[in-house]
Amino acid sequence: MSWRLILPGLLFMGVVVSALAVVSSKHQSRMLFMELQVELRLRDELNIEWGQLQLEQSTWATHGRIEEEAAQRLNMRLPDTRSTIILLE
Repeated sequence: MSWRLILPGLLFMGVVVSALAVVSSKHQSRMLFMELQVELRLRDELNIEWGQLQLEQSTWATHGRIEEEAAQRLNMRLPDTRSTIILLE
């Protein structure tokens, strides 16, 4: 066989392999991009939930709310000022 017949066949095979590699790479790129979009959406949802939880925590931790819970559920009260003793160093 002469190189005149083999060389075009090898070049054709190289072009076909290169084209398949490009298609495969593009497909993988699209799949990774879709996965990225899913993860970004999940991140956004978690950030929203985190903000809601912080707001709820700040609501539950207000001084008035704690004092109200202490009085209602634990029957706690502020001591009478006459029974309070202040110690000085």
